[in-house]
Amino acid sequence: MFDVSEACRTSLLSLSRLTTDEVARVGETAYRFGNSPKEFADRLHGARVGLLFTAPSTRTRSSFWNAAVTLGCHTLHLGSSELQVSTGESWGDTGAVLAHYVDAAVVRTNGPQDELGRLAESLPATVNALTYEEHPTQAIADLCALRDHFGGAEQLRLAYLGLVNNTARSLAHLACRVPGMRLDVYSPEGAGFADEELSEMNDVAGREVVSQRHSVPDAPHPVDAVYTTRWQSMGVPHKDTDWRARFAPFRVTKRTMERFSGEAEAVFMHDLPAIREQEATSEVLDSPLSLVPRQAYHKTSAAAAALLRVLGEDTAVR
Repeated sequence: MFDVSEACRTSLLSLSRLTTDEVARVGETAYRFGNSPKEFADRLHGARVGLLFTAPSTRTRSSFWNAAVTLGCHTLHLGSSELQVSTGESWGDTGAVLAHYVDAAVVRTNGPQDELGRLAESLPATVNALTYEEHPTQAIADLCALRDHFGGAEQLRLAYLGLVNNTARSLAHLACRVPGMRLDVYSPEGAGFADEELSEMNDVAGREVVSQRHSVPDAPHPVDAVYTTRWQSMGVPHKDTDWRARFAPFRVTKRTMERFSGEAEAVFMHDLPAIREQEATSEVLDSPLSLVPRQAYHKTSAAAAALLRVLGEDTAVR
């Protein structure tokens, strides 16, 4: 039966708050879970987990439910119409009340990161299942998918094309905490990282990890993986009416993959959901070198690792 004191619980809101060693530990737990879920069966038996999703979710919500059930948790599902935040209650007040009822909360808001921070002040075992700024468990799933294919993630170079959103930001934080990893970002002007954020991430890493350009050159630097995501993150519309024309050069096609490949062909990554033929062609999404199926599979791996960490049962090094 689950019985961990509150003093052992912590939140997982952003990979930027984790050290290199902590990211490695979470990644190792996730990878081990993905390869042998039965090893973790009932590890959190009896724990009460609230799944609070006020924004649409297919994979993340299902994967957290799947992980929680495997770990032996009881789950409570609360959508936007079932939470009083929809009527004006603050996330801080919501967290203060739910702390009496659940041991951990998995929360997707598509709102600002600080809302989740206020909830976590009262409910310390809180997992960020996506905010407007970050999607940390997606980056952990990506780490597992890369390890599946390459055997590890250290020294890998990734190219990210298109809109810098929560997925891109968490991927950048991951790169800053994986030895030798680099991330080359190619985004339309105004759709990338702010210069200050870019500098801050590289300063924290102590090396140039994340670089950024606003066009894709004819001969870009060869990479190990090409990553893209939806151009309208979470369905949020762009302000300019001609945004599709600005993003068109960043669409990932077979030709794009060839341009970014070196001696070995680059693999393709996408966090899903995808708008086929917009940010990437079906030929690329469904190619033998697409890691997309493994990324989706490992969302459960990442969810399990997140729950084990925040509830003080991270056993990666047992």
